[in-house]
Amino acid sequence: MHGVVPYVFCFLLFSVGAYAVTVKKNLVKVIIGVLIMDNAMNLFLILLGYRVPVSGEAAAPIETPALRGEEFIAHSVDPVPQALILTSIVIGLAVAALMVVMAVRLHEKYGTFDLTEIRKLKG
Repeated sequence: MHGVVPYVFCFLLFSVGAYAVTVKKNLVKVIIGVLIMDNAMNLFLILLGYRVPVSGEAAAPIETPALRGEEFIAHSVDPVPQALILTSIVIGLAVAALMVVMAVRLHEKYGTFDLTEIRKLKG
């Protein structure tokens, strides 16, 4: 049962972000929702790379210095999702910066962060 809890947490975190994106009318809250969804996906991908050892112990390989060969592989974490997450974090930061800049420019032009008001102006 405890193996499913982190995945459920990722789903709930993603759901909170999706709720903010679809329901909220304030542009800042929408941006925060997108960032929450991005972090939920990063957490999910990191969890996919984690392997439970055959012995059932969830100890880091650093704690047991005598690990060699197949034992080390059974206890270690897959590095590919970690590398992908590093790339995803950088891309997420660039997207967040772009969204914030666009929000600031929209506020300068229309004087509000309310999406319904911005849609009404159309100019």
